[in-house]
Amino acid sequence: MSQPNSIRNVCVIGAGTMGSGIAAHLVNLGLKVTLLDQTMERAVVGFDRAKMAKPPHFFLPERANQVRLGGVDLNSNWILEADWVVEAVAEKLEIKRELYASIEPNLRDDAFISTNTSGLEIAHLAEGRSDSFRRRFVGTHFFNPPRYLKLLELIPTAETDPAVVQTLTAFLEDSVGRRVVPAKDTPGFIANRYGMWCMYLATHVAEKLRLTVEQVDAITGPFIGRPKSGTFRLNDLVGLDVMEDIASNLIQRCVNDAHVGVLHRPESINSLMARGFLGEKSGQGYYRRDGKQLLSFDLVTNTYRERMEPELPSISEFGKLPLAERLRSGLAAKDEVGEYLRMYLLPILRYANVVKEEVSYGVQDFDQVMKWGFGWEMGPFEMIDAIGAEQVGVEPVKFYSERKIRSFTGEYVEPVAQPEYVTLADLPVIEEHETFRVQDLGDGVRAVVLKTKLGLITPALVEGLSRWLTSQSDAPLVLTTPGKAYSVGFDLNFFHDAIQKEDWASIDVALQDLQTLGELLEARRTVAAIHGYGLGAGFELARSCSRIVAAADAQIGLPESKVGLLPGGRGVTLMRLRHQATSATLADACLTLTEGKTSINADQARSFGYLGPDDVTCYHPDRLLWQAKQVALEVTVSQRPEWKDVVGPTVGMIDRLQKEKMAKGDLTEYDEVIGDRLKAIFAKTNSYENALRMERSEFLDLCQRNLSQVRLRHMIEHKTALRN
Repeated sequence: MSQPNSIRNVCVIGAGTMGSGIAAHLVNLGLKVTLLDQTMERAVVGFDRAKMAKPPHFFLPERANQVRLGGVDLNSNWILEADWVVEAVAEKLEIKRELYASIEPNLRDDAFISTNTSGLEIAHLAEGRSDSFRRRFVGTHFFNPPRYLKLLELIPTAETDPAVVQTLTAFLEDSVGRRVVPAKDTPGFIANRYGMWCMYLATHVAEKLRLTVEQVDAITGPFIGRPKSGTFRLNDLVGLDVMEDIASNLIQRCVNDAHVGVLHRPESINSLMARGFLGEKSGQGYYRRDGKQLLSFDLVTNTYRERMEPELPSISEFGKLPLAERLRSGLAAKDEVGEYLRMYLLPILRYANVVKEEVSYGVQDFDQVMKWGFGWEMGPFEMIDAIGAEQVGVEPVKFYSERKIRSFTGEYVEPVAQPEYVTLADLPVIEEHETFRVQDLGDGVRAVVLKTKLGLITPALVEGLSRWLTSQSDAPLVLTTPGKAYSVGFDLNFFHDAIQKEDWASIDVALQDLQTLGELLEARRTVAAIHGYGLGAGFELARSCSRIVAAADAQIGLPESKVGLLPGGRGVTLMRLRHQATSATLADACLTLTEGKTSINADQARSFGYLGPDDVTCYHPDRLLWQAKQVALEVTVSQRPEWKDVVGPTVGMIDRLQKEKMAKGDLTEYDEVIGDRLKAIFAKTNSYENALRMERSEFLDLCQRNLSQVRLRHMIEHKTALRN
């Protein structure tokens, strides 16, 4: 049987929404991928839809060209090459069984086989197949879209070899970027069995209480620790037809579930589906956009009306409390919020307690499915503990106690150690400073954690971090932040206020200090862990580190031109040094800064020249910190490239690229002004030190120009770039 690191060649069969999405996700990660359907024509049609998907399935559009397309009718021999075969054809038992019968002769004896079914029982699918097939067969329930949703339910049967489960789990976690949760082979597994029940009950209760979709989405969104989509926006995103398919399947198969009646169709779904309104895919469901106006479906009149902002005092009053307190306060409220939560939240928690042993191997698995697959901040059993079992109406026990988890036998057991999923909240604090803290990552590695909102770079942060670095030994460091963004760049208000006062000296000092901090980082063993936004001065500091580990969907760039400025914290100089191989590479890098490009993911950032060949993309959404630590353990102090004089027609090439962009309307005349400043640093400086001085002087000159000041002010006031 193959080992996790030997699975490199994957064959996905079924080029529908899920099959194409899985193929796209796997090729993003560097695996060799074949996508088959009944015929080549069907594979091409299905995969073409995946190429047009929004949000995009591919990190780089050209990755789509690396997927080999074919038909089972003519290319079934390709299956022999696969280390892992993933079936993702229609959710029909007989269709899947017929496929397995036809492809089994082409399966290697050591290949893994899985089905992406979202609800069919795995054991039934494998009936009639050989012993060898059944030992290697499991369910791998990806969530849609696979690139963005990290949960994967892994469902073995009683005949699946435990070694197969172990190997696939390691492979899916390490190489496919999934959070794997084992689930029992029951209808709907954990996610659909419980998640769909919750979605249907939410709709039934809304109709019974005659609330608006806006009110319910406000109650069932972030207020109770859920995504902003709440209930009805989520229904639209999933698709009412998909919901109905899952619900009807569960009704047929869960005949012993006394609570299955909840899955019968609510009146509003009945009304919408009768008109062909299926949600996002049909352009209208519980919400409909009419031009620039958003309309909502009225649950009483079954007609559309203008959206109404909900007025719910309890959400305003309790919305900023910690989640456990919000839940308790909301349940006790004497308004629509309390009434809804008592009829919705308490029953779904009780239902989780009813089905937990049937569908899952433990309450933590159950909670993780809802957190990773549905975006809940707390799983149902964590919520029961937070609210109190007696108030919920279940057996009076704690499911989580003193870092232990209650098993189904009533014992409290230690959770399995998973150091690769370490978070900053898990790490002890060594030092606490005004703008940053130092935490212990273990093995001699320290995390330097910025405390400013969204990793904002401020003069106080620069001064404090510089002072700290000069007093430290040579321990490896990981530079990062705890929030949703690594850094949004330098505090623009600082520059705006200094410009208003014509305090040019303060700006120059701030830039010198920023450049010096970059040099201090450069002189140490440092790794930057970038997630969310890695922009401006924050990226300049990251680029000063020996290596960068960037989350796959990190948005990285030096967008200073969009606020009328240029990178002044060594950003221009380092880009010049890293792209000085040829005149063409210098010209491209200069144009990148002139346009102020920001990537939409780390792979694109690499194509823009922001990341280098030694930098690492972390494709697992929950392993960034751990991966940064591994890099820090082996990193050495980076050597700044030696300055090379420009050879060739660099100035002319930059001018030509600028004119081409202006002719297309991609650059304005003032963009060209900024580009000329960048061109001077790229092509006319003769040393590293000279480039740093020019960065600062050109930055200061731009600060004094009216059009730069207008751009800067517009960004501060409107949070968008102005093209003037």
